[in-house]
Amino acid sequence: MGVAIKFRWPGARDEEKGHRKRRVRASAGQKTAPAKRAPKQKQAVEARRKPRSQQAKGATRKVEVTRQKQPRNFQWLNRILILVGAGVVLIAATQAYITLQAIPVERITVKGELEHTQTEVIQDMVYPALSGGFLWADLAQVRSQLEALPWIHEASVRRVWPNALEIDVVEQLPIARWGEGAFLNHEGEVFRPRQKEAWQTLPRLSGPEGSAQSLMLAYQRLVDLLSPLGLSLSQLVIDDRGQMEATLAGGQRLVIGGADFLERMQRFKIVYRAELAADMDRVMSIDLRYERGVAVGFVEPVEQTAVSSEKKQA
Repeated sequence: MGVAIKFRWPGARDEEKGHRKRRVRASAGQKTAPAKRAPKQKQAVEARRKPRSQQAKGATRKVEVTRQKQPRNFQWLNRILILVGAGVVLIAATQAYITLQAIPVERITVKGELEHTQTEVIQDMVYPALSGGFLWADLAQVRSQLEALPWIHEASVRRVWPNALEIDVVEQLPIARWGEGAFLNHEGEVFRPRQKEAWQTLPRLSGPEGSAQSLMLAYQRLVDLLSPLGLSLSQLVIDDRGQMEATLAGGQRLVIGGADFLERMQRFKIVYRAELAADMDRVMSIDLRYERGVAVGFVEPVEQTAVSSEKKQA
């Protein structure tokens, strides 16, 4: 086994004595002067004494500053790219606008059942309103011009890409004659066509100005009530006092009056079926303006005289 021998340096004892003396002085209340520190060491100590939040804020500000400074080099480039893109889009839109404005209307299609209006007349009327081209054609003007035609009741116009117009036309449906030379359609509107010879057999309606719609409504109600009886109208008149008088197809006058329309017509139906149906040829007039009955006027029989064909001899 080996033996370890520990040697002490001569200066070691002196250092130990110095340390012991310092401990004794410290215990006795004697203060030693603090050792001077280097400036660098002071700064390091002060930095350590600062709270971590302040150190962190300073670091964060530096990072934010660096982050903000980095993209500044690309902001102008992004703006330039945006302006260039917007300019390209604007130029393309302008060219498309000019191209569309220059497209003419090359085809006009007319739909609808036309009996009194020719397709060529509609096309010739529409073309002057298409001077603005396909894009700027005034469709409202075209529609108003078409509906101003005598036999056109309603018209609709729409664009069909790329260079056509489609027109849908509904002609007037005359229901009755109105006054002299005019007609009423199914909505009670008055129109005056040039060709009216084919419609002279329609029933004639007449009344004061502004009464066309109410008279058409009364006419339609009368038609619904008389059709089951096998009767039809040839004329319906309303005077200035609102008194209504109808003429049947057989020439009989039907005086209805101005009030209790449905009640009076129901009374007429009862009397007609019970008393008048078999002898209607002799009836001249029927007055319904009574509270509990009707007044019937009959045609007086014509007396026939026999004429002798014998020749007197001289």
